[in-house]
Amino acid sequence: MAEEISKGKLGNNKNILFNELTATQLTSQHHVKQRRIPLYNSKTKKNIYVTHKGSFKAQLNRCEKCLNSDESEITIHGLGAAANRAQKLALQLQKNHNGMLDLDITTSIVELIDDIEPSDDEKDCEINNRQKSATHIKVTRKVKIGPLKYAK
Repeated sequence: MAEEISKGKLGNNKNILFNELTATQLTSQHHVKQRRIPLYNSKTKKNIYVTHKGSFKAQLNRCEKCLNSDESEITIHGLGAAANRAQKLALQLQKNHNGMLDLDITTSIVELIDDIEPSDDEKDCEINNRQKSATHIKVTRKVKIGPLKYAK
């Protein structure tokens, strides 16, 4: 099975390894291209994944909500075309908090996988590997803000 994966062919065992597929495209009359969902680090409250489809204001409100709760740091992730939007989101957060947030920006390359399925059952499925750039922005508070305590 490992040899089939390295060659880019899965045969009939394709459902064992990957069952989540996203966008489907017709590449030619005989093939259908399906993009798999990229692997995420973790889906916690601290990690915010930015897309170009969602509302910028809604994503900004989600970041603000996380920062206003007990979280002292959040990480904003942007993949491909959404990397620019993730950077704008982090800069807007910093502006809203009057420069009281530190931004630590890192970039990486993420491998994505596409399945190319033939319309004929006689042929094997193929895998297309591609790469996209990603931006990861760690947003931390410079000063921890807690509840105000008044001396009596």
